[in-house]
Amino acid sequence: MFNRSATAALALAVLSPAAVTVHAQSYPAKPIRCIVPFPPGGGTDLVARAIAPKLMETGGIQLIVDNRPGGGTVVGAELAAHAAPDGYTIFMGTNTSHAINPNLYPKLSYDAVRDFQPITKIASIPYILVVHPSLPVRTVKDLVALAKARPGQLNFASSGNGTPGQLAGVMLNEAAGIEMVHIPYKGSAPALTALVSGETQLIFSSLTSTLPLVKSGRLRAIAMTSAKRSPINPAMPTIAESGYPGFEAITWYGLFLPAGAAPAIVARLNTEFVKVLSASDFKAWLMDQGADAAPGTPDEFSAFVKSEIARYAPLVRKSGMRPD
Repeated sequence: MFNRSATAALALAVLSPAAVTVHAQSYPAKPIRCIVPFPPGGGTDLVARAIAPKLMETGGIQLIVDNRPGGGTVVGAELAAHAAPDGYTIFMGTNTSHAINPNLYPKLSYDAVRDFQPITKIASIPYILVVHPSLPVRTVKDLVALAKARPGQLNFASSGNGTPGQLAGVMLNEAAGIEMVHIPYKGSAPALTALVSGETQLIFSSLTSTLPLVKSGRLRAIAMTSAKRSPINPAMPTIAESGYPGFEAITWYGLFLPAGAAPAIVARLNTEFVKVLSASDFKAWLMDQGADAAPGTPDEFSAFVKSEIARYAPLVRKSGMRPD
């Protein structure tokens, strides 16, 4: 005969699938917290806050943005990685949190693959390479020739050590065999200010913050860093087509759950977020922010993250990059 404990265990095993089904059908029963690892007002934060009302409108899901900046996204990513996998905490990750940091920090407090369940990629954001007008270059070819003639004398600004802007410069150094010097600043605004003042000579920056300065003549645009010409700025050639095929330096945003979330919850969130990201009005809004919508399946996003970690590994190693 079964004892009482065995009977209870058997009943639990029989009832568990039904309980999971009921939970999935009633999910979400309360607001979902979306951890954003940057302060309010930045690009990642703006996208999360733009998604929230659309998610309520199309799926009846309330999303509450929780800004947790610090440590180059480490603070927010660690908090999300260690949250309960019940579907009520999601993380707005980027290539900083999930591709650069795993290669940059020798002892990271989270595992970008093992500790997270991808939901969907949100968008890709290409950079534009711009120079101070005093620099006598108008094309990538001109820039490379000048850098080779003046090794170690050209410098490029970025929003900080270990940022995508720094990696874009490292990529061009590696691809073209040049020696431009990296000058880190505490954020994109001071980096652009330094360039406009002539303190530095070039930068890889976002379209939205840079194009007004280009249009006013305070900076000169040279090329885009995307693999193909961006629909946001189709007249501008890419670095890839300027003699460096395969060159691509972008920022991307994506959504993650803590590892261990139920497959039904992953599927529900993927469906609802993809619905928002695929809407023509939201895609147009993203384009106004300099971003291309890029929704997909959890498996596609998972494979992409792993490929990005592998792609950044040799660049970070060769560059000698260090976190701030």
